[in-house]
Amino acid sequence: MSIAVELPALGESVLEGTVARWLVKEGDRVEQDQPLVEVTTDKVDAEIPAPAAGVIEAIVAAEGDVVPVGGVLARIAPDGERPAASPRDAGAASAQPAPRAPAAPAPAVRPAAEAGPAAAPRPVAPARPVAPAPAARPAAPPEPPRATPVARRAAEAAGVELAALEGTGVGGRITKADVERSAVPAAEAARGAAPAPRAAAPPARASEPSQARAATPRAPAARAGAPHSAAAERFGHYAVQEGDRVVPMSPLRKLVAEHMVYSKQTAPHVGTVAEVDLGGVVRLRDERKRAFQEQHGVPLTFLPFVVHATVRALREHPALNASVLEDAIVEKRDVHVGIAVETEKGLVVPVVRHADRLSLAGLAAAIEDLSARARTKRLSADELTGGTFTVTNPGREGNLYGFAIINQPQVGILRMGEVVKRPVVRTVDGEDAIVIRPLMYLALSYDHRAVDGAPANAFLHRVKQLLEEADFDV
Repeated sequence: MSIAVELPALGESVLEGTVARWLVKEGDRVEQDQPLVEVTTDKVDAEIPAPAAGVIEAIVAAEGDVVPVGGVLARIAPDGERPAASPRDAGAASAQPAPRAPAAPAPAVRPAAEAGPAAAPRPVAPARPVAPAPAARPAAPPEPPRATPVARRAAEAAGVELAALEGTGVGGRITKADVERSAVPAAEAARGAAPAPRAAAPPARASEPSQARAATPRAPAARAGAPHSAAAERFGHYAVQEGDRVVPMSPLRKLVAEHMVYSKQTAPHVGTVAEVDLGGVVRLRDERKRAFQEQHGVPLTFLPFVVHATVRALREHPALNASVLEDAIVEKRDVHVGIAVETEKGLVVPVVRHADRLSLAGLAAAIEDLSARARTKRLSADELTGGTFTVTNPGREGNLYGFAIINQPQVGILRMGEVVKRPVVRTVDGEDAIVIRPLMYLALSYDHRAVDGAPANAFLHRVKQLLEEADFDV
């Protein structure tokens, strides 16, 4: 008896998933826990493993199909059982024509000389009026090419005609990979000067089938989440040029785009920046990082210090730990901090639960664990929801400062800059002096619907103060 590969529950808020890519095909032998298929949800990407060893008997859900939680993705014939014929094989067998029975011989026609005497003529009835023959039905329109929903969206974005592609997916379906393979060559084929005008071709006869149009590039469709307006139609159009590379958006990229556009359209963003002297933190980190690594098994970076100071400041300034709910502002009881993590497929924000209850070491361990599992796609959807404030650290490569877009439905996000030694003026023995200090810019973006400038600046000043005091238990 075959074993069903079902879409598991990927989180309390996830009800369905989209089949992004199959890693196996029908007839392949698989081992237990071997990844079979990549599934994308609006929260997380996941690889679904094989529940048992055996042979892939049938792939039920094609790439691009939306499957509910508990729905069947594929079936596995376990070891010791012979896999049943796949639907395609069964269809091919049923398509074979059955042998025809020998036709019965036609009766011999007797010569006129051997025919019997002619029968007496019967009276002929008056002819009835004949109804006009019904008009011929118009030919049915050609069937649209079979393609997954993901492939259709990718083709629309890349300007590729699906009718010109040959599908390599299950049952001959056109997949996203087929579109991506054709998108760049199609754009390159259109390079060069415009061809000379051609003479008008004679109209095709009704009996001649129309030829499928060649894959021709056109401008990508409007960006995911882009506002649909006359201005967007007028200024948002771009025609593919020579040397351009058309890269269709991944499902995750589309979700990020939609979320960012929604946030900018919903929340009036305001930003403020603080320059933080991290001399005390740098000294403490240099003294303790080796012992910290040995004791806790994770590196001691600057991020846990910033998060620790942030959650303490959020406790003192709850206006930043809030959400706008219709005509009310909800200040959250719990502090759940989202940590932005860059992965191969895009940005994700796993959440450190009850961050205000954790020590510096606890925060460092939680951040390291979530970041590692985010990059290997081992997060659950629940670990990506419920954040009340976000901290983002884009990295060290020349990052001075910048204002991040608020992660809705939160009202604030703190962006870290690079730690750089700079000359600053300090008072030494009662005199001004130029000294070299390790400085970092912290940039706060906040929702002006919920937070005014004074409380936002007070919150950021408190984060700065806690970092400069460097009173951390490491």
